[in-house]
Amino acid sequence: MDSIRKYLETPLRDVEECISQALGSDIELLDHTNRLLLEGNGKMVRPILSLLCAGAAGTPGECTVRFAAATELLHNATLLHDDVVDGAAERRGRPTVAKLLGPSASVLIGDYWLVKCMQTILSCGSLGDRVLRLFAKTLEHLSEGELLQMQKASSADTTPEDYRRIIYCKTASLFETAARSAAISAGADEPTLEALCSYARNLGMAFQVKDDIMDYDASQAVIGKPVGTDLREQKITQPLLSALETVGPEEQRRIRGMVSHIADDPSLEAPVREFVLSHDGIARASAVLEEYLAKALECLEPLAGKPEKEYLAILARYIAKREN
Repeated sequence: MDSIRKYLETPLRDVEECISQALGSDIELLDHTNRLLLEGNGKMVRPILSLLCAGAAGTPGECTVRFAAATELLHNATLLHDDVVDGAAERRGRPTVAKLLGPSASVLIGDYWLVKCMQTILSCGSLGDRVLRLFAKTLEHLSEGELLQMQKASSADTTPEDYRRIIYCKTASLFETAARSAAISAGADEPTLEALCSYARNLGMAFQVKDDIMDYDASQAVIGKPVGTDLREQKITQPLLSALETVGPEEQRRIRGMVSHIADDPSLEAPVREFVLSHDGIARASAVLEEYLAKALECLEPLAGKPEKEYLAILARYIAKREN
C-alpha cells in the first residue's frame, strides 16, 4: 500500500482535505467528534480504489476528488450506524462514538456524514446528479444486505446464494460505485467503464470474504473486533458455508441448529467454531477468496499501458493478503 499511497500522494491529500472541509461545523461537539473520527480513519481503501480507477479510465478532475471523498463519507456514515445496530464498543482499536456519546449521537453524526456525502456529490452539477443515483442505489443495497443478514441470522438458513447477495450489498456495491463514479468523472469509454466496475465488484466480494475469514482466524484478528463476533451474532459466513459443504444434510441441519441457538446458549459457539476449523472451513473459504481475486485481476487486462493497472493489481493482492 505504501507504493500506492506514494503514487497517489497529491490527489489523496486533496481527498482528505475535501472530507475535512465537508465535515467542518460551528457546533463544537460535532466538529470535535468529526476531527477525532478523521484522526482514526481507516486505510482509505475506497477513495484509493476510486482514484486509481479514474486514472485508468481517462483524465481525472476535481469531481474525481469529490466522488472519491464521497465514498469515504458514505462508508463511515454506515459504520457509525452499524456500531449502534451491533452494539459495538470499539472500531479500529478505538472506542466507538456510540460507546462514548451514546447511540443517538452515533446515529445523528452518521446522518451528518451521509448528508455531507450527498452535498459533496451534488457540488459537481449535472455530473453529480448522475452519480448521486449510483450512491442512492448503493444505500439501498446496504440496507437490504444488513436486513437480509439479520433475517438469515434468526433462521440460520443462509445459503451460498444468500451469502453472495449479502456481501455484494454490504460491501461490493460501494466498491463498484466507487469505480463507476470515478470512471464517469474521468470520461471513460464504455468497455473501460465496465472492466473497472467488474474489477471493483470482485474486489469487494474478496474484501468481505477476507474479513469473514479473519473472524475465524485468531492470527488475523480484525482491529477492534474480537474473533468470533460473526458467529456470536449467528451470522453464517463463507468459512462455515465452506465447512458445511463437506458433510451430509443431517450434519448440516445439526450444525445450523446449533448456530440458531447461540444467542440463547453461548456454549454452542465453541463446537461450531471447532467444526469449521476441523473441516477446513478457512482453507476452503480462502480458495473462494482466490477465485474472486483471479476474476478481479482478469478484468484489468484491457488496461494495458496504464500505470494504474499494476497499482490496481497491487491493491487486489493487498486485500487478499492483509492481516487486519
